[in-house]
Amino acid sequence: MQTNIGRVLLAGTIALNCVPAGAQDYPSKAVRVIVPFATGGGSDITARNMSQRLTAELNQQFIVDNRPGAGGVVGLETLIKSPPDGYTIMISTSSWSTAAALSKPSFDPVSDIAPVIEIGYNPLVLSLHPSVPAKNPRELIALARARPGQLAFATPGIGSVTHLAMELMVYMAKIDLLSVPYKSTGATTTDLLAGRTQLILGGLVPLQPFIQSGRLRAIAVTTAKRWPSLPDVAAMAEALPGYEVESWFGIVMPKGVPPAVLERLNAAANKILRDAEVKKNLEGEGMSIVGGSAEQFSRRIRNDHSRWVKLVKDAGLKGE
Repeated sequence: MQTNIGRVLLAGTIALNCVPAGAQDYPSKAVRVIVPFATGGGSDITARNMSQRLTAELNQQFIVDNRPGAGGVVGLETLIKSPPDGYTIMISTSSWSTAAALSKPSFDPVSDIAPVIEIGYNPLVLSLHPSVPAKNPRELIALARARPGQLAFATPGIGSVTHLAMELMVYMAKIDLLSVPYKSTGATTTDLLAGRTQLILGGLVPLQPFIQSGRLRAIAVTTAKRWPSLPDVAAMAEALPGYEVESWFGIVMPKGVPPAVLERLNAAANKILRDAEVKKNLEGEGMSIVGGSAEQFSRRIRNDHSRWVKLVKDAGLKGE
């Protein structure tokens, strides 16, 4: 009996010694949270909410660091070049896979990251300046066919999910729209409200105040069905069967992070997403909460990237 106990204790000691350095007490210092876009957008809002909760849950500061550029690629490159120790993470969005599909970056957008958890998703909302006489996606498509190349859509950077989701609509509807890229979501909205562009496919959170005030007209959501908080707004699939784009948010780390560190962060994030107040806040911002395992999120990323690569090829799209 003593011998068996000794063997069990020895095995336990060996197992503890095999845990990667820093995993047992992770996090033991502040964690940098990269946001690959400027302040004010949906990813920034999500990052700040999650960082505040992770700080409270894990008793270390999670500090947001905005690194905008190239549709999210600048932020992803910053993450990939960081030490894989768990002290640099990123609030990833569906835009990183679209940007990587279009720009052909120097890294593999699937195998060079370690997905942690999908936080949730929401629709993109196709919104028009009130001067555009279309009330639904069918009317917009008809108007675009009557005015080829005359309607301009604003996008916060070539390669963002809002850009490629619009290009998907253009490709499926066989219409011609003018793409006008900007450096941030805020800049796109400013020019759209002023009438310098006519339409935008943007995140629900940043556009909702303008939709509610009547300064923009929402005519479609990109999810397969109508969204609960916008029941009178059509799904794009009602005009273009098979069209579906979900704007998702999640946490990723650099490839090679210790599994125990990844598992600890996944467990903490899942706990936060189950909290009643967090669920109320996120759902109040129009998000459908997901959570779950790292592998589930990894499948989402792989499938998304393959889809956008196919669109870029089929539609003959080019980066900057």
